[in-house]
Amino acid sequence: MASGTLELPWASPGTPVTPRTGYAFYMDRGPSAVVESFSLDVVVIGAGPTGLACGIDAKRAGLTVANIDKGCLVNSLYNYPSNMTFFTTPELLEIGDLPFSSPNQKPTRQEALEYYRKAAEHYQLDVRQYEPVSKVDGSDNHFVVQTTNLHGRTREYRARKLILATGYYDRPNYMNIPGEDLSKVMHYYREPHPFFGLNVLIVGGKNSAAIAALELWRHGARVTLVHRGPGIGNSVKYWIKPDIENRIKAGQVTAYFNTCVREVTLEHVVLDTPQGEVSLENDYVFALTGYHPDFEFLCALGIKLSGEADKRPVVNPQTLESNVPGIYLAGVIVAGMRTSEIFIENGRFHGALIAADLKQKLKTEAVSA
Repeated sequence: MASGTLELPWASPGTPVTPRTGYAFYMDRGPSAVVESFSLDVVVIGAGPTGLACGIDAKRAGLTVANIDKGCLVNSLYNYPSNMTFFTTPELLEIGDLPFSSPNQKPTRQEALEYYRKAAEHYQLDVRQYEPVSKVDGSDNHFVVQTTNLHGRTREYRARKLILATGYYDRPNYMNIPGEDLSKVMHYYREPHPFFGLNVLIVGGKNSAAIAALELWRHGARVTLVHRGPGIGNSVKYWIKPDIENRIKAGQVTAYFNTCVREVTLEHVVLDTPQGEVSLENDYVFALTGYHPDFEFLCALGIKLSGEADKRPVVNPQTLESNVPGIYLAGVIVAGMRTSEIFIENGRFHGALIAADLKQKLKTEAVSA
């Protein structure tokens, strides 16, 4: 990024932490003329598991660092389904060499939230929650990141290096159809109880859609699943796929494959099926159609994207420094649209790669200065 200013229009006062989840916190932010200023070696934008790992590794390298997040600590995990169980084992979620103890072979969301809280406490990480970034200025060794905290105060962080670990879970892939902006349409599923006895449409054919459909049906909702593909995706976990397929065969969950949603109204959904248009009575829609990184933010910073379809950011694979000197990428955003390539399990190691390069460069730059 050439020396200059990047304004971020979505970070206005009063903006919900996680748009359109139905579970976001709202902050009452008043205008403030007071500017609080901080000087650091590194600012990590993002406080998810990968962002925390980056903060830990930078701190271990002897650097001053702060994590800034527009939501709470591990905000994406907080917005996962309440009863979610991870598909992996506890040791593969560990950061900072801290053991993740669990009586379960696959840990729960609640256990993960507690683990990452304890990790932040153990390493005494400087985590600034509910603090959306509103402006990025400067260049390598002279970055200025401006934020607004939850009390409405403007803060400026002067940093020599930036690490972007912003994830992707707060940016849904929209269907771009009439009625998608109705409050009955949600892009995040949390729990089944409020939908007992109601007509619920699930859009999607992967793990999230299958799990939501099963949970909602088992808790008394009338569930219809719509997927543009020919069937439940092959990537669905081996213990989930036969379950949802058996529910469909038994007629307990209605399914429309090779089908798209054309329109959502207050009382109906309109589908485009291989047999023609179908209108269904409907109370709620869960459009679990995936998520994507904030490409607008990356491009505004000057980071180049490779490939029209993949939109993979250009980074040095050995250091994860982008084409913009001093700006590093970590976690799922490194994969662009191929969000299934990077999880907590492998993204947690990005911090060590970045910290090693930061330690060398900052040491060299300090000597040359």
